Amino acid sequence: MNYDIVIIGAGIQGAAVAQAASAAGYKVKLLEQYDKPAVGTSSRSSKLIHGGLRYLETGQFSLVRECLVERKHLIKNAPHLVELKSFHIPVYKNTTRSQWIIMAGLILYSLFSFKGFRRIPKAEWQGLDGLRTDNLKAVFSYYDGQTNDAKLTEAVLLSAQSLGADVQFQADFQSCTIEDDGCKIDYLHNGKQLSVKAKCMVNAAGPWVGQLAAKISPPPPQPEVDLVQGTHIEIPGKVERGMYYLEAPQDQRAVFVMPWQGHLLIGTTEKQYQGDPAKVKPLDEEKDYLLAVYNHYFNRSMGRDDIINAFAGLRVLPRSQSKAFSRPRDTVFICDNEQKPRVISLYGGKLTAHRATAEDVLKHILPSLPAREAVADTSDLRLPDIK
Repeated sequence: MNYDIVIIGAGIQGAAVAQAASAAGYKVKLLEQYDKPAVGTSSRSSKLIHGGLRYLETGQFSLVRECLVERKHLIKNAPHLVELKSFHIPVYKNTTRSQWIIMAGLILYSLFSFKGFRRIPKAEWQGLDGLRTDNLKAVFSYYDGQTNDAKLTEAVLLSAQSLGADVQFQADFQSCTIEDDGCKIDYLHNGKQLSVKAKCMVNAAGPWVGQLAAKISPPPPQPEVDLVQGTHIEIPGKVERGMYYLEAPQDQRAVFVMPWQGHLLIGTTEKQYQGDPAKVKPLDEEKDYLLAVYNHYFNRSMGRDDIINAFAGLRVLPRSQSKAFSRPRDTVFICDNEQKPRVISLYGGKLTAHRATAEDVLKHILPSLPAREAVADTSDLRLPDIK
């Protein structure tokens, strides 16, 4: 059977492209190597729907603005999956960023998001979930969103299926041959070799994107990227006032402490990764790093034995000599042919901006697609409830 678009990968980006393409009236097939969506990084994120306050520091204003617009869409279209919560930023005597710099960032963030912030009075500090108050100079509170990333991905994929997308799990991609009028995709399903043709193929394989691109003939260009591991840990306890945005004393990175399924979730780390993306796992040094951040800020000491769960995911970031924390977070699109793409690969991508990213994918491949009549607008499409 022939399709307009074949998508590889049922993480949040692949699911979003399937939804956007189906809403635009295209005939869509999605292939996923596992038996369900979001098995990779899309179920191992920080569970945040946010603009990326820290990205203002590196001048990524358009990315922040885009993410905050998408946050608004998600709160409207998936109130059962995305909830606004208060975030607290404590500023201490030895915090690298002064309270005036943080306030300036929050003012700009508020202008982008149309959601204000406040400075918490000193009289309320004792109620901040055991946060240490010695040498504390100020605490700011602002709003961002939290979600269940795996359920959000599943909901987007179900939305795509309701619009007509054909989804096939346990489909192991083997190769893609670019032809004059499209491409031919070979894959394995239940041990059987199968093929499908499409006008365009979208490589949304997340951390496997490079491995998959290497199986395309003729080979498209590949950007130089790094896989960067991010680990989270869960420990017992809860926070009543919301979430905490902390500056790690070890390297001044942002680390979040937040409520998650009756426990505390702490993350994330940034460590270079090489090897099979399926084998990524939390390292002891990462667990110790996150515990040290928590113990530095809260009046309760936790150790490795207190860790209930730990998980690691992989980000795809542009290769650079600089630290991962300061690298751009924009999604990179690589086409085999810019004028008439038959294959497009997505490098990177943010959970929050998945819908906007999918719309950008369609704009890139539009010259290769037949005329179709749209059946829905994803900006107004309510996502289904997930049990």
